[in-house]
Amino acid sequence: MRTSKWAALAYVAITLFGILAVLPNFLSSETQQRYSAFLPVKPVTLGLDLRGGSHLVLEVDAAGLRRARLNTLLDDVRGVLRGERVPVSSARIAGDTIQIKIADQADRDKVLPKIQELAVPAGALGFGTASADTEVTTADDTITIKQTEAGLSERMTAAVDQSLEIIRRRVDQVGVAEPLIQRVGSDRILVQLPGLQDPTRLRQLLGSTAQMSFHMLDQTVDVTQPAPRGVDILPGANDGNRYPVESRIAISGERLADAKAGFNQQTNEPIVSFTFDAQGARQFAEITRDNVGRPFAIVLDGKVLTAPVIREPIVGGQGQISGNFTAQEATVLSALLRSGALPAPLTIIEERSVGPNLGSDSIRMGIYTGLAGFIAVCVMMLSLYTTWGVVAILGLILHTILTVAVLAMLGSTLTLPGIAGIILGIGMAVDANILINARIREETAGGAGAMKALDVGFGKAFATIVDGNVTTLVGTVLLFMFGTGPVRGFAITMMIGIIISMFTSITVVRALMHELVIRQKLKKIEIHSIIGKVPSIPTFSFMRGRFVAIGMSAFLSISSVILFFHPGLNYGIDFVGGIQVEATSKQPLQLASIRSKLEDLNLGEVALQDFDQGKAVLVRVQRQEGGEAQQTVALNAIKAAVAEAIPDATFERTEVVGPTISAELARSGFLAVGLAMLAILIYIWWRFEWHFAVGAIVTLLLDITKMIGFFALTGIDFNLTAIAAVLTLIGYSVNDKVVVYDRMRENLRKYKTMPFSDLIDLSINQVIMRCIFTSVAILASLVPMAIWGGDPVKPFAWPMVFGVVVATTSSIYIGGPILLFLSRWWKDRETARAPGAEVAKS
Repeated sequence: MRTSKWAALAYVAITLFGILAVLPNFLSSETQQRYSAFLPVKPVTLGLDLRGGSHLVLEVDAAGLRRARLNTLLDDVRGVLRGERVPVSSARIAGDTIQIKIADQADRDKVLPKIQELAVPAGALGFGTASADTEVTTADDTITIKQTEAGLSERMTAAVDQSLEIIRRRVDQVGVAEPLIQRVGSDRILVQLPGLQDPTRLRQLLGSTAQMSFHMLDQTVDVTQPAPRGVDILPGANDGNRYPVESRIAISGERLADAKAGFNQQTNEPIVSFTFDAQGARQFAEITRDNVGRPFAIVLDGKVLTAPVIREPIVGGQGQISGNFTAQEATVLSALLRSGALPAPLTIIEERSVGPNLGSDSIRMGIYTGLAGFIAVCVMMLSLYTTWGVVAILGLILHTILTVAVLAMLGSTLTLPGIAGIILGIGMAVDANILINARIREETAGGAGAMKALDVGFGKAFATIVDGNVTTLVGTVLLFMFGTGPVRGFAITMMIGIIISMFTSITVVRALMHELVIRQKLKKIEIHSIIGKVPSIPTFSFMRGRFVAIGMSAFLSISSVILFFHPGLNYGIDFVGGIQVEATSKQPLQLASIRSKLEDLNLGEVALQDFDQGKAVLVRVQRQEGGEAQQTVALNAIKAAVAEAIPDATFERTEVVGPTISAELARSGFLAVGLAMLAILIYIWWRFEWHFAVGAIVTLLLDITKMIGFFALTGIDFNLTAIAAVLTLIGYSVNDKVVVYDRMRENLRKYKTMPFSDLIDLSINQVIMRCIFTSVAILASLVPMAIWGGDPVKPFAWPMVFGVVVATTSSIYIGGPILLFLSRWWKDRETARAPGAEVAKS
């Protein structure tokens, strides 16, 4: 029980560092800058759901990338055939390959080496090895060109990196402060834009193909007249002019290798130098040689960036663009040239936006519900343990400070579900204190002195705390691995909270309790509650009513399964995809008028849900047929119809989720639940015995089915937040069972001749008060969240309230009977397999 001076100094240092790390969150930006040298970390970054903004996930179209490369190869092949005087009609695209049918052997021998030269080494793209991106084979009179998987992978990597540059340039055009743009996986890009509530313009910009190309201008065409065939009239990107651009691409932007801004050494005017790859250099040399004196247009996204005049043939694959632009414009143009050659479309597969009012309301509700939950837990601890409860409260305060400090150190983004995770973490951190105080009470009741009661109490509680927290961590780790966005933020705060609660409870609280005993020279630790002395261990016979308990549990679980199929779960937009818009008004809304306006749009089934005393409405529409352009049109039409029905409408939140992301979210969510149960089964099997593990999983399945039934019965959105609730229930439920099982294991060593049914009753009676107190503490932290936490956390809070009640009752009434049945079944099986049983049977 002794704490060394070095350990005490470490505890003090950790506490002071935690306070310093939390302090910036309560200081103004000016004060933070003034004392930045003394503050170890920056404030916790608020998520978009707390400060407002837009969240988009874009995907590079792999099929489009493949098609674009095939088309480029086909043009190059036809160029080779023309050079060798072979009919170009002999080359065509067949599926994912290019086939060139040449009957004459001599022509094939001339063409084949030059076709093989068309392959681009993967190293030329800046990634991987120098292996070619195409494979050329011959069979009879046919030459076949096929793209290699390595080449496609390298092109995808290059395309994503090029897309990042394009997006950064375009986001800068929108003028968003502190944007987050990063690669996610092999083919996706995440864009988060704080403060941008209407991403329509950005959606249109980012969703376009963004292909760079070089064209000749047809100076014989009058731009004021309709364009003839083969010519497109395109607007200028910056000068407002219109240009007659030949439709045929002279050089694809894919051939551009590099571009740099600089100055002309003679005139000192800003210029942009560019370089083509080998194939592009040959094409550029031919074009400039044949078109001296003609304008050469550089086109990006259907707009002419610049149209310089070719002054002389350029044979080295390098050129300069000069014009009336500033040094900054030259830098921008070079960046666009470097990053503009995106050979495939960008598809926005997920979009979410939150208004600033909703964000500030979420912060306020998060603070209020957090304070209410914390105060409720503190009142409970004071009521149960008086003076010793104050020690537990100090541990909870330190737990909260260190949780926020670690979030700031890690640079994590705090979301509303993250706040929910902190609040729930406080409730679950109480469990360790309840276990410790309960053990100390038992040792004191057995006649132990103050120091022995502390020592033995902490020692016996330690294993239970570790087992319970590890099983809870399993669920949160899997939630982090398979979750996304705010759900992952919830998992991070839960993981940090669980680990820190072990530190504060086992080290800091122990040191404080030890110091209190020394200071007050206590001979015996008396832990009283406000209501008086805690009653002795009850003697209920839970096993006597086991058949009734299991029958009731089975009935509720079977009913929940039926509810799952009919009426079924109200799947949220995360799982089914679609468009969701939340609008508010200062006046009560007329849903009939809104529904009439929306049904006139013919967008399919429209679901309306009013809340906030009828002053807010949630509109949900199925995903529209077609691509992302159709989703943008539908979203704008919905907003216009709602604005027409509600003149003072404020759009607080919009979400657009595509089928790709919804299917992946559903798959990853259910996979996380399955893996969590498997990991818990393995851990309990390892720490206890097989029938303990199987009993825990069976009881857990009964708990989960009841929670699914709750979702089906209440109609609460079943989304990623709901998956977080299910995984949290798994962790808490198993934590509860582990406490009961740990006491059973201890009693099995102590009472070796006691009938197992009596031992189960004794064990449950010994921990029943702990189960009830812990559940009450967690409910105290959850109920304010459920009532005032707002729409984003209700799919988590209310099911968790129900789940905590179910998990507690199953730990008391269901887990023991199932364990008893498995134990008796195994003993009967072993008896039947014994040699004596075989003799008697024969």
